[in-house]
Amino acid sequence: MSQVKENDTVKVHYTGKLINGQIFDSSLEREPLEVNLGQGMLIPGFEKAIIDMKVNEKKTVNIVKEEAYGDVKEELFHEVKKEQLPQDMTPEVGMGLASENPDGTENQFRIAAVNEDHIIVDGNHPLAGQDLTFDLELIEII
Repeated sequence: MSQVKENDTVKVHYTGKLINGQIFDSSLEREPLEVNLGQGMLIPGFEKAIIDMKVNEKKTVNIVKEEAYGDVKEELFHEVKKEQLPQDMTPEVGMGLASENPDGTENQFRIAAVNEDHIIVDGNHPLAGQDLTFDLELIEII
C-alpha cells in the first residue's frame, strides 16, 4: 500500500481541537479536505503529520504553536479611530473586519478592544499562540 509523499495530492478528514478539547473545525460533516502538499496551503505541523500516512489510516497529532499559526505578534495590533469606521457600525470585541490594500488584496482583523474614541484591531490568525490537536484520517492519495 502506498504512503503519502511530499507534493502528493491527498484527501483527508480532520477534526481540529484546542488543548482543552474544544473543536474549532472539522471536515466530518462535509467533503474531505483535498490539498496538494508542498504548496504552503497547510500549517507545517498538519502537513508533516500527513506525510507517510496510508489510505484509511487514522491518527491523532499534537501540533505546537510554532508548527501551527505561530506566536501572537504584537505588531499586528493596530489602533483605529472610530470616526474611520462605517457610521452604522457598532463595534464589538470579537467582531471581524476587513480592510482592502491598494493592490486589491484584503487583510482580515478581529476587534480586540473597544474604547471611547478608538478600537484596537488584531491581525493575528485567531489560533495564533495556541498548540493544536488534530484527528486525521487519510481518505485518498490522488
